[in-house]
Amino acid sequence: MECQLDDLTIHYETYGKGRPLIMLPGWGIDAHSHAHYMEQFLGDREGWQRFYIDPPGHGRTPGADWVTSLDQMLEVLLACIDQIIPGQNFVLSGVSLGAYLARGVLFHRAQTVDGLLLLIPAIVSEDAHRDTPDHVVLVEDSQVMAALSDEENELMEIVVVRNQAILDWVRAWPQLPEEAQSDQVFLQQIREDPVRYRCSFDIDALEQPFTKPALFVTGRQDAVVGYADAYRLLDNYPRATFVVLDRAGHFLEEKEALIKPLIQDWLNRVEENLAG
Repeated sequence: MECQLDDLTIHYETYGKGRPLIMLPGWGIDAHSHAHYMEQFLGDREGWQRFYIDPPGHGRTPGADWVTSLDQMLEVLLACIDQIIPGQNFVLSGVSLGAYLARGVLFHRAQTVDGLLLLIPAIVSEDAHRDTPDHVVLVEDSQVMAALSDEENELMEIVVVRNQAILDWVRAWPQLPEEAQSDQVFLQQIREDPVRYRCSFDIDALEQPFTKPALFVTGRQDAVVGYADAYRLLDNYPRATFVVLDRAGHFLEEKEALIKPLIQDWLNRVEENLAG
């Protein structure tokens, strides 16, 4: 589906029916791949319509010359949300850098957000300023590693459990046609500049704590965004469950069996809160 803004067309995919749940992907991840990952946790849950959005330069949404920073990317996302669900309250989810942008959305739309889900959240956008542990490999199957392609081997470099189950997970990832692949050149131009790869305001300086149900899921061995930064936000989210999972890197692929009940519990709490 498409959201036509004044000078940019935003692509998004929808699943299910019911209350809107806005889904923001990790940096460079397209809406279809994001849905592939998240629908295993949400697909059997009735009463929610999930909107997987391709931000500028992601998936089928082109990069625009005037989008040169996370500030402008956030402006585009806010305009898109306002158009696809005009005047409606919604629940918000973000993965990795999408969790940073989700908190930017919350900063501007706190009164209309009924719940917040952040997975492996990038609390600090700039890589050099994140509190991250050193990368470790906790489990490694030498036979699996010997059979990897160059692309698979590159991906496995940030995985902390390297076994057949994780390799199967990697190989099940959707293969996208060229026109659906993210614009890495456009995205790199933003990411390589630490001024542009952060919002110009403090997205966590909320006017008041967010008192709706929230869930933060982090990996103890996540060497990409870390876990410690998230716990500095505890006071902002008095109704949040904060989880740090051992044996879990940046993809949380090692802990998928635990993530679904955590998300289902969060949705239970959101629905309970909406019911008053």
